[in-house]
Amino acid sequence: MANELSGFAHRFVPAEGDDPNTLLLLHGTGGNEDDLLPLGRMVHGNAALLSPRGKILEHGMPRFFRRLAEGVFDEEDLVNRTHELAGFVEAAATEYGLDRGRVWAVGFSNGANIAASLLLLHPGLLSGAVLLRAMVPLEPDPTPDLSGTPVYLAAGRSDPIVPAENTERLAGLLTEAGASVTLDWQPGGHGIGQREVEAARDWLTQALGGSA
Repeated sequence: MANELSGFAHRFVPAEGDDPNTLLLLHGTGGNEDDLLPLGRMVHGNAALLSPRGKILEHGMPRFFRRLAEGVFDEEDLVNRTHELAGFVEAAATEYGLDRGRVWAVGFSNGANIAASLLLLHPGLLSGAVLLRAMVPLEPDPTPDLSGTPVYLAAGRSDPIVPAENTERLAGLLTEAGASVTLDWQPGGHGIGQREVEAARDWLTQALGGSA
């Protein structure tokens, strides 16, 4: 049964041993708090897992924020939901005794989009992020300071939902803000393949200093 905190149904899985890291798992449209738990374990076997369910329903499918059409976001709702999710992360850190300086987002599609929004609107909340099939969520003014924040951005060359230009723009936006971006083009479409799961794991291991 899912836990409830700050209005978010979620799963929390404690870290194995004394690992200080937490993975914030953010599902795609139609997913839920259970979807990315196996991915979290594959990407970093010992970290605590914090996996909220998006509050918005689109034709019965959970999402983290509203959209007006495919690829067209309701920016006002996105901003509000991003602040709300940031509050959940802070509340969860207190509730579960998490190290606030070691929270890493792992998001897919809609979840990757709100993870990118967290980076841009709440710099410092996340230690870094794995963004799988993300789009530009918004372009904040002024540009935030993400100096040194590591970001792994995995994109599909045949993705019918996320245009290559949008991926390049997101990479540029994050880089301009000072993030250290690894853009990894995969041969597939909008799904997640084993190859990029392994690539994300290797990237995170390196970002953590070899402690995965």
